[in-house]
Amino acid sequence: MAALRLLCAATRHTAKLPLGRRGYAEATDKIKLSLVLPHATLFDSADVVQVNIPAATGDMGILANHVPSVEALRPGVLEVIESGSASKKWFVSTGFATVHPNNKLTINAVEAAELDALSSEAIRANLAEAQKVAAGAGSEEEKLEARIEVDVYEALQHAVSTK
Repeated sequence: MAALRLLCAATRHTAKLPLGRRGYAEATDKIKLSLVLPHATLFDSADVVQVNIPAATGDMGILANHVPSVEALRPGVLEVIESGSASKKWFVSTGFATVHPNNKLTINAVEAAELDALSSEAIRANLAEAQKVAAGAGSEEEKLEARIEVDVYEALQHAVSTK
């Protein structure tokens, strides 16, 4: 009990730290985006208005003045909205998005492909093949790998059908 009284007394007499004020992003505010893959850099501290990411916890829009956070990415569509409402869309397999203070966003993705470059016919064919392997009589390892492929191809199919 004495420790609790000591802690309460200590907190009453400490100086109050000023807290930074947070507000809504203005239309003129930009976020500096770095989108990197193991083999390429797609954006290098480019000024963008908004980035929509497929976070593991759900789709998420990131604007300037966003609270710092780290988000795991799931297979899905990553959209970058540049000034003038022009947007670019990529399909990302997995990775991490890190929102830094001072309007910086770093996205490290394992793989990314522009949505316009994807073929729905190839996706359907590869999905069917992966489903056949997943349901087949192969080893457990082959079935698990095929199940991951099925998940990614289903996400790709959804992304291409809604672009």
